[in-house]
Amino acid sequence: MSKDDLQSTSKFLSLVLRHRPEVVGMSLDGNGWLPINELIENANRIGKQLSLQQIHQVVATSAKKRFSLSNDGLQIRANQGHSVSGIDLQFEPATPPPKLYHGTVFPFLQSIRQQGLKKRSRHHVHLSANIETATQVGSRRGKPVILEVKANEMHAAGFAFYISVNGVWLTDFVPVEFLVIPNQ
Repeated sequence: MSKDDLQSTSKFLSLVLRHRPEVVGMSLDGNGWLPINELIENANRIGKQLSLQQIHQVVATSAKKRFSLSNDGLQIRANQGHSVSGIDLQFEPATPPPKLYHGTVFPFLQSIRQQGLKKRSRHHVHLSANIETATQVGSRRGKPVILEVKANEMHAAGFAFYISVNGVWLTDFVPVEFLVIPNQ
């Protein structure tokens, strides 16, 4: 499968498994899973060619490790980033490193300075353990601005943190007092 085909399939899976399973006439179960055979059948029915081989290749080769297969290999889900309500990925609380990072772009800084980082339509605010990943995330919308999150201070103040299976740190909200925002 070409790089473009992999990317297209990954984007389609993100759409269905994170945001709009109704596109293929399905609903995620309470833990975010969809049966792979039904997903393939329904995708093909609406004209999106999808195969078990494509799904396995996307799961295996994705640098961001966005998706997981169930232990029996019969189901697939996104590891985080859902906007579908009612999904519980059963994250266990985790102790974060002293600092985490969030990549954004300049147009959002005023709002962040006033309100902190909000999860908006997603289940959590997404944070990175390193500046490089935050830079990649911020770059998707333009010139990145990297925010430092005082994660150890937040955690000590009682805020819960979680880590997804692909290493993305998650929390419900980052108040302004726990952010280091560069002057730009």
